[in-house]
Amino acid sequence: MNNRIGIFCSSSDRMEQVFYDEAARLGRWIGQQGRTLVYGGAGCGLMEVLAKSVHEAGGRVLGVVPQILVEQGRVSRYIDETILTSDLNQRKQGIIDHSDVILALPGSVGTLDEVFTVLAANTIGIYSKQVLFWNIDGFWDELFAMFHALEKRNVVNRPLAGFVRIADTFDEVVRLIG
Repeated sequence: MNNRIGIFCSSSDRMEQVFYDEAARLGRWIGQQGRTLVYGGAGCGLMEVLAKSVHEAGGRVLGVVPQILVEQGRVSRYIDETILTSDLNQRKQGIIDHSDVILALPGSVGTLDEVFTVLAANTIGIYSKQVLFWNIDGFWDELFAMFHALEKRNVVNRPLAGFVRIADTFDEVVRLIG
């Protein structure tokens, strides 16, 4: 069972409401299942919605927090355990190391950086972690088209289907997390 769910997602407070609603739904499920959210520790955006909903539903929240968030006063108050890191690379590695599965919710360049690190390491055999993309409202459609194009052009060494999963609905996310 995947008890420690690593989530990469946006810290933006300016996204469409559907993303916040679904993040809260996922957080409640994680908490109700008694599982642990492993995430980047920010007190804003989808990150904060997840932490708050996991915490309020009785789950555990592990925040892997870069020092700069502490200095800026942007750390979530819903974290049960904090791992402090010096930079974003250490934060990313900490989330990967402490997670059984990786889930990508809508996000920007930081989320892409984090997910691509896991995918690249998977392609050369460093990891064999499942990476699940929750395609809320078609958010990741263009990325999946790019993945397909990379495979079509034979530039991917290992088929991405071996470690990339795509979920369009909440029920699919729950099933794929296991």
